[in-house]
Amino acid sequence: MHYVSVEGLTKSYGINPLFSNISFHINEGDKIALIARNGIGKSTLLRILTGKETPDSGKFWVHKDVTVALFEQDPQFEEGKSVLENIFELNHPIINAIKKYEVAIEEEDADGITEGIEAMDNLNAWDFETKVHQILDKLNIHHLTNPVKDLSGGQRKRVALAKTLINIGFSHQHTLLMMDEPTNHLDVEMIEWLENYLNQEKVTLLLVSHDRYFLDAVCDEIWELEREKLYTYAGDYEQFMEQKAARLESEQASIDKAKNTYRKELEWMRKQPKARTTKSKSRQDNFYEVEARAKQKIEDTQLQLEVKMSRLGGKVVEMKKVYKSYGDLPILKGFEYTFSKGERVGIVGKNGVGKSTFLNMLQLIEPADSGKINVGDTVLFGNFSQQGLVIKEDMRVIEYVKTFAENFPLANGGSLSAAQFLELFLFTPDKQYTYLSALSGGEKKRLQLLTVLFRNPNFLILDEPTNDLDLPTLAVLENFLSDYPGCILIVSHDRYFMDRLVDHLFVFEGNGEIRDFPGNYTQYRIWQKDNEKSANKWDLLEAGKRKGATTESLVMNEQAKTNEQSKSAASNKRALTFKEKREFEQLEKDMPELEKEKQSLTLEMSTGTLAFDAIQKISDRLIVITNQLEEKELRWLELSELV
Repeated sequence: MHYVSVEGLTKSYGINPLFSNISFHINEGDKIALIARNGIGKSTLLRILTGKETPDSGKFWVHKDVTVALFEQDPQFEEGKSVLENIFELNHPIINAIKKYEVAIEEEDADGITEGIEAMDNLNAWDFETKVHQILDKLNIHHLTNPVKDLSGGQRKRVALAKTLINIGFSHQHTLLMMDEPTNHLDVEMIEWLENYLNQEKVTLLLVSHDRYFLDAVCDEIWELEREKLYTYAGDYEQFMEQKAARLESEQASIDKAKNTYRKELEWMRKQPKARTTKSKSRQDNFYEVEARAKQKIEDTQLQLEVKMSRLGGKVVEMKKVYKSYGDLPILKGFEYTFSKGERVGIVGKNGVGKSTFLNMLQLIEPADSGKINVGDTVLFGNFSQQGLVIKEDMRVIEYVKTFAENFPLANGGSLSAAQFLELFLFTPDKQYTYLSALSGGEKKRLQLLTVLFRNPNFLILDEPTNDLDLPTLAVLENFLSDYPGCILIVSHDRYFMDRLVDHLFVFEGNGEIRDFPGNYTQYRIWQKDNEKSANKWDLLEAGKRKGATTESLVMNEQAKTNEQSKSAASNKRALTFKEKREFEQLEKDMPELEKEKQSLTLEMSTGTLAFDAIQKISDRLIVITNQLEEKELRWLELSELV
């Protein structure tokens, strides 16, 4: 089924063209990643497909039975309303019942809970309520009656994501979900959950993201906007890079061939008399086409990073028995570590466990409650923070950079003016006189990176550096950091970025505990899964056998659950909903009965006295029972972790 067809779409802002005469189709079940540099028109294209913007020319068609849902980078809310009212704004009977029930629970209204349970029963809405709870829990959304205006940027992004995922569950069967950087402000466990969720849902997807592991997990096709054109590639990010390299090589060969033809044709043109035959006139027209091809340039302008790192002495940073708490929340409990030259440390952990506080303490921005933090005399921190650019007043880009220095020393001994240094960061002379308030999110991130490197730091602290950066800029930043001789400390939800750059991890496990893990993020997750499996599997299996499930089926289902969810037991700790309690009790009754029936039918089959029709009938029933048992056993295991 065709969802969307686009023909000859063109869009410009002023004299700056975004894309020109592009055409494509989106079919049911497609899962497409859209990538491009910042400012090329990714978000604009998504908004055109939803009708929020209009193209300059061209046309597009959306099937009348298709619902288009857009998750944007900067979500809009009704600020005076609560989180709950914004999430459940869709007018649907089940949505309204769930909203009423959730408000009653939040306010501990006994009569309201009773009415809500009755309404949910009448609408058979418990399956939807369970799904809603899963989304809210995984995205760490609580206090549903609080107003949206009081939320932080990250909280707003998660609420918008929850709203999008919940609403598409109640929309039409055919949904095109378009998502613009959905992983920003999510921790790694949330991202892994979202990957699994999108893979399980039958949804057609058009995704803009810089997270390469996320792209590989949910998409099987990549579209790239480049030089006003749209290029399509089948496969994952690695295959995209290979195919793009081959395309550029082919294009360059075609241009070189056109140049040779152009030289020959130019010589012929110069020799021809003014009066031309029809044949020579045709050749003359063809000459101008060849000339246009020959004068093409494949521009691949990239961010250029080159710094003269300040000398780093033998003593870097030493932390001795450091304690830090906020009220009853411990951040560090007797933490000790001595940093060495050239260390590359990644920091991971759930939101709210103190990662940013740790970075501030390391730089002596925040004091420790007790213990010592000794920073070497030669250490010069470069802090790329989530806070972004800090400006007292709006000013032009060039003026802002000059507040740091007029000239920038390079590693090769030379220096650059502020204007020349800006050009290395892809700020053209015209762009340098743009006001900071007019820059895009990606441009502000580039400018922030410039101001960090301008001081030639020897200890880089990068707190979520990948947010709002496009993939080409990320690749350049990764290459620069790979060769950077100083110390690097990275907090990031981008697993690809972490895997490529860090040697070991500080894992913030909560309650002030920090684990020093020797390896990158993927190696840590493998280690974590193995430990979870060995610690929890046998307890679950023994409990399952007491409830009537077979060891073989429990082992298979536990393995499937581990592969699909890879979640620690701690992340699932919450109270069962009313519906889940009833479901759990019913499963404990159903599973032994099904197992008993299965054993009885198996014995009957083994007698050898049955007619063929009877054998066929029993065989069909056994298949049904086996499938039901597998589903119920898997669901029992999921709920048992919450009991």
